[in-house]
Amino acid sequence: MPAHTDLSETDRQHLRAAIAIARRSREHGNHPFGALLAGPDGRVLLEAENTVVTEPDCTGHAETNLMRLASRQFAPDVLARCSLYTSTEPCPMCAGAIFWGGVGRVVFALGQGGLYGLTGPAGDALPLSCRDVFAKGNRAIEVLGPALEDEALGVHRGFW
Repeated sequence: MPAHTDLSETDRQHLRAAIAIARRSREHGNHPFGALLAGPDGRVLLEAENTVVTEPDCTGHAETNLMRLASRQFAPDVLARCSLYTSTEPCPMCAGAIFWGGVGRVVFALGQGGLYGLTGPAGDALPLSCRDVFAKGNRAIEVLGPALEDEALGVHRGFW
């Protein structure tokens, strides 16, 4: 996996913003996950929180919510040049949404292993990395992460 040093300062800022969105999601009564979409110039285009509890919607993960918004607002050629930043590694469902949405790059903070290490064995765990999901597709998606895991873990502590 890429080391933290592979991240630009912009990447670090956007990951910290995704962690802040996750904190806001938790404050709103949802699971602590957040995501944002940045354009090719690094400008933040969209943000999304987890809404699984407040909607209620089992598909209301931050990344899936973000991809619903993004696919309505941006053409595929734009999304291909965008980066999706997320507080926690995308689950298989979210990775599928990212793939089908055509985003070209994913950067995540807390890895799946770190999350499952904190939550313990869950009855609904589906331990399949986003890299494994993307590897089955016919289009390459650049993935960086985990990075800033200690910072990302903070928003989950005391929740699970």
